Amino acid sequence: MKRKENIFVPTIGGTSLLVMFAVLCLTVFALLTLGTVQADRRISNASLKASMDYYAADVRAETIFAQIRQGDIPEGVKVENDTYAYSCPISDRQVLMVQLRNEGTSWKVLQWQAVSIVEWE
Repeated sequence: MKRKENIFVPTIGGTSLLVMFAVLCLTVFALLTLGTVQADRRISNASLKASMDYYAADVRAETIFAQIRQGDIPEGVKVENDTYAYSCPISDRQVLMVQLRNEGTSWKVLQWQAVSIVEWE
């Protein structure tokens, strides 16, 4: 007579499958979170640079405005009647356009605006 051998087959129970699925989901979520954090950091750095560039141009524009009020007309300032116009570069894609009018004892700001210099396609 042949003797039956008991072969032990490990079974993977539902709990083990659930734990493996949970670990897989947590790993995927961790990778997605890491990608989101890196994208947010790039966006915040670009926003910081844009703000710093704008305010640096604003300081240059204020300096030119102060020179105009003192009677010195810096190079690059266009004068027509009592209207003064000039621009200060913000980046390779934007400039700060400034247009001022002298109204006797006061000044009126006609334009102080960031303008894109890139052509639309």
